[in-house]
Formats: sequence, structure tokens, C-alpha cells
Amino acid sequence: MSEPQWLSEEERELWMKLVRLSMLMPSAVEAQLKREAGMNQFEYLVLAMLSEVPDMTRLMSDLAFQTNASLSRLSHVVTRLEQQGWVRRSACPTDGRATNVILTDVGYEKLKDTAPGHVTAVRNIIFDPLTPELVSTLNRSLQPILDSVEKNR
Repeated sequence: MSEPQWLSEEERELWMKLVRLSMLMPSAVEAQLKREAGMNQFEYLVLAMLSEVPDMTRLMSDLAFQTNASLSRLSHVVTRLEQQGWVRRSACPTDGRATNVILTDVGYEKLKDTAPGHVTAVRNIIFDPLTPELVSTLNRSLQPILDSVEKNR
């Protein structure tokens, strides 16, 4: 077996920053959602993904893909969102084996009420420390990594 190509000091430093960021950022953002909206980041993401399509309806399998969740995890979250009246399930009219998840009017209002506080938290935590040039550079720099991760998932 050949020797691995070890990370350079700068690569290791970047890797550790990415690891720390991936661990710390979700809880920092989620704290605001829990405090102000009574939901976690994944629940917010589900509502947001539903709001982004014209009929506010997605197949459960598509929603699982969009949120990077297993169908089992998503099903549990959709159940909690249904109990709040924020979403409902419906049989897919074109595939009897599939289930649609639909954002309700109450869920859409909850999302609209929650979004300003959420975007303020994201701005404070992520974007305020950066110059517009750094935002642009980071945006371009992270795309190849994201492409690689998505290709290998």
C-alpha cells in the first residue's frame, strides 16, 4: 500500500477550520431559530425547500434529496411539522407509491414570520465579518469543494 499524500500545513489548517465551521455554525444559527420560532434548522430548511417551488409541493423523495436527509428522518420531521399544521402529506396523483409534502398556508405564514430573524442571524454570524470581496472569493472557492462532496455522496 502506498503512503498517503499527507496534508500540507496550510491544507491541514484549512481542513481544521472547515471541520470547526461545520460543527459550530449550525448550532449558532439554530439557537436563534429555536429561541424565536420554536423550530430547528432542519425543520426550517424543510419549510424553505417547500416554499421555493410554485405549488409549494414536493415529493417526499425529492425533499429528502434537497435536504440531504434519509426518508426515515424526513418522515419524522414531517410528522412534527404536520402536528404544528405547517405541512400536510398527500398521495402523489401521478405515482400511487409516492407521497407529496405540501406547505400549508399556516406553514407559509410561519416561514414568512421566521425568515427575517433567521436572515438577520445568518448575516450577523456569517456575512458581517466579511467584506464583499471575501464573500465573492469564498463563494467561488467553496464551489469546487461542494461539487466534489456532492459527486461523492
